[in-house]
Amino acid sequence: MKQDKTDRARYREYMDAELEGGVLGASGSLRAAVLAVNDGLVSNFSLVMGVAGGTGNPDFILLAGVAGLMAGAFSMAAGEYVSMRSQRDVFENAIRKKAFELREWPEAEREEMLLIYRAKGLSKEEAAVVADRVMANPDVALDTMAREKLGLDPSELGAPWGAAASSFIAFTFGALVPILPYLFGVGGASFTMSVALSAGALATVGGALSVVSGKGLWRGALRMLLAGGAAATVTYGVGRVVGAMVA
Repeated sequence: MKQDKTDRARYREYMDAELEGGVLGASGSLRAAVLAVNDGLVSNFSLVMGVAGGTGNPDFILLAGVAGLMAGAFSMAAGEYVSMRSQRDVFENAIRKKAFELREWPEAEREEMLLIYRAKGLSKEEAAVVADRVMANPDVALDTMAREKLGLDPSELGAPWGAAASSFIAFTFGALVPILPYLFGVGGASFTMSVALSAGALATVGGALSVVSGKGLWRGALRMLLAGGAAATVTYGVGRVVGAMVA
């Protein structure tokens, strides 16, 4: 029993040292999409309100909104691709280093694997049997060490192109909402409809995110509505001031 506790303590110390700084990973496509739809909605809503505050010309407002949509969508996609590609490179390099260690120092890696299985509750003899079987297959050994030691799933290191595409599409959907009335040319009601559509979209997105995260629907909707509304109100005010100065 005392030996079991010692092994578990050694394993915890060893894991803390290996995972310091966090070598953990998962696909970021969903995260990228959630961030992008929020960014697209809030940023383009604020942009449209800022331009609308400075000019009543719907063509100028539409031009600014479309430009903001395209620039933001491509920027978001490019940034997400670079971020995910860099993260994947780090994870792949960690796995390559572990493969090298398994190939060059198999006995040391076997000892580490013994600690892993001892910490899981196996006896010393059982842990030795399992470790020997795992180490007999290099691919299985690498997969096991990647999961148990690095905290990585080799099949789920993140998809850069998937994250970039989801970011682009989600940002576009979010940024499209404030300019829909201007796209369809509803005349003097465009401003009011843009505000109404954007407010509804902000509340919907905020509520949906709160439900998914286990929080209250209305609390999340109100929080998103207030945050996005505040940003749009400030930029509208700035647009009014700048528009008056230019005029």
